[in-house]
This record gives sequence, C-alpha cells and structure tokens, in this order.
Amino acid sequence: MAMRAVPLVGGPVELRGALDLETTAAGVMPRRLPAWTKEQYQDPSVYGVTVMPSGVRLVFRTDARALEFEVLTSTGQLDADPHPRPTGMLELLVDGALAGRRQAPVGNVLRMAGPGAVQRLIPGKSGTVRFAGLPAGMKNVELWLPQQTPTELVALRADGDVLAPLPDGRRRWVHHGSSISHCIEADGPTGTWPVVAAALGGVEVINLSQAGNALLDPYVARTIRDTPADLISLKVGINIVSLSAFRLRTFGPAVHGFLDTIRDGHPDTPLLLISPVSCPALEQVPGPTETGPDGRIAALGDPADVAGGALSLTVVRAELARIAAARQASDPHLRCLDGRALLGPDETDDLTDGLHPTAAAYRRMGKRFAAHAFATDGPFR
Repeated sequence: MAMRAVPLVGGPVELRGALDLETTAAGVMPRRLPAWTKEQYQDPSVYGVTVMPSGVRLVFRTDARALEFEVLTSTGQLDADPHPRPTGMLELLVDGALAGRRQAPVGNVLRMAGPGAVQRLIPGKSGTVRFAGLPAGMKNVELWLPQQTPTELVALRADGDVLAPLPDGRRRWVHHGSSISHCIEADGPTGTWPVVAAALGGVEVINLSQAGNALLDPYVARTIRDTPADLISLKVGINIVSLSAFRLRTFGPAVHGFLDTIRDGHPDTPLLLISPVSCPALEQVPGPTETGPDGRIAALGDPADVAGGALSLTVVRAELARIAAARQASDPHLRCLDGRALLGPDETDDLTDGLHPTAAAYRRMGKRFAAHAFATDGPFR
C-alpha cells in the first residue's frame, strides 16, 4: 500500500507530554508548558528547554507495516566544534516494546562563539526517518521525540490505517524537576529516568522538568495545579543552590507557596517531594557555580556563608524534610524522598561533569524511583 499522510493536528494522533503546540513555518512545535506562561519569564533559556520535548510522544493505533516521520530539528554548534551537537534519537514503541531507534536528522543549526553567546541561525531542511518491517495487524504505537532537541513536526506518513488510541486506564503522573529530570544525557527519550520509572509503574508520565530552570516559578505551580494528575512529584534544589536563587529565609516560604498552589487544584493527590541527588561540589558549599577548564562543575560560594543563610545541598535536604514533616499533619498525601536514594555519594563517578548522571545512571535512577514510589507502602501505591 502506498504511503499516505496522516494529520498531525485535529486527526487521530494524540500528542502526549506537551501542553502547547505552536504553529511554525515548517509544521508544529510541541512545548511542555502552556502558551500563557511565555508572558511570565524573560530568560530565553526557559523557552529553550520547554521546546526540548523530554517525554513527548505521538500515540496512535495502526495496521501499517511502515511509518515515515518528517521533522525539522534545531541543534547548537560552537564555532570551535567541527560538527553540531548530537540531535538525539527518535524511538518507536509497538505495544509497549521498543521496535526501532533512528538518529534525528540535523536541521537548523544555532552557531555560537561559546556557551551563552549570541546565537546565529543557520537554516536547515526537514528530514525523514522511516520505520519499516512493523508487525502485521492493528497495534499500539508510540513515537518518542528526542529529549534534548527542539523538534518541529512536519509530516507523518503510513502505509495503512491510523486510528486514535484507546483509553488504557493508566494513571497520569506529572513530574517537575531540573536537568537531572530532563535527562539530556540519557541514551534516548525512553531512557530518561521518569520514563523508565513510568514504564515500570504502569503509569503515563508528563515531564515538566526544565534543565537549569527548576526554580519554584509560580507559573509552573499554576500549570501543575491546572493539569489533570493522579500522581505528582517535585524534585527541588539543585538549580536553586547552583544559581544562588534563594536564601534560607526565602526558600522555605517559596516551597510552601509552590505546594499550596498545587494543592489548590489537587488537594488529595499523592505528592512526592524529592530532594537533590548527590553532587560533591555543592554538598557543603553554596553556589553560584561555574564549569571549570576540566568540564566539571565548581562551586564559587563561601562555606562560611551557610551559617548566615546561604544554601548548600545539605541545607536544602534538611529544609525540604522539615517542610514535608510540618505539612503532613494537614496533608497526609504528601511524602518526602531523599534524592540520594536515587543516586548516592558512593556513585558520584557516574556524574559526567560532577553534576549530570550518565545514561546508565539515569536508567538506574528510574528503577530505584519505581521500586520506592510504586511499592506496596510507597507514595504512589
């Protein structure tokens, strides 16, 4: 049968994991925060990470034996580097099992002299990936987008019928965290720790994590408040310490306010508050941070300032545990998890730059989270 185009908007295909869909010159761009939030921040890095589609996938049923997916990616390249940054993988799941992986094609390239420098757009063209030899008969299909690369959806083509997915009854888990939950370094979109954990727990995940931008922003709390959710988790702390975003005096009230806003929409939903995983540079020393010549993170703060209210990871973990304990009398569905249970101090060799886990460590974190959260007596039981 000849390949036929399938509508990406207004047709049978569901886009899950994104809360906004922007129309572009090439097609449509998934975005993981609602459109209204764009008015509430100025830092372009926030927009940049929300269009990195961590956890975003196309979901449908089909009897097709071949699928073609046309996309336009945007990736960066330092002037000193001979090639653009890797665009990541497109992964196809059929009836829940990985059926194919393809490198996302290079499209637009954003050139820059160095990290944080002004970007120069080198326009590119869309590219097509093909998955052939799929099993015969009607099947459930999920096409996962690369977690680290903004990806405009141009076209989907199939050599069979494409139908809307059937309801499967799974609970919806909404998670928010930093780059360590965004998982840019994972080996593919289904290798991020929230997706690994969701698969093991039999739930659907919406990953609202924002690399470098998990800062208790009120618009994120309102987004979670207004998003249907059966389970919620928040991984809080690493960006706050690394950017020196709060002092002890302001951190606690900000956490309470974030939780209060979420509870306005989800008063009884299981909510797991997660403190930071191990990061040697920031355990006892406050931020801000910089990346040294060796590519590893270094803390620039003075440890003596902790006594005056500066935040280290040790202080943040203690404060989150204190806040959770104080709220539990009136909020029995709130639990707290020490992030070192996901990646502890004896595993810091698995932090590629002293901060971000390896692909293997992300998968291990997902298994550990699932074992804790979905256990018989776990917070997501």
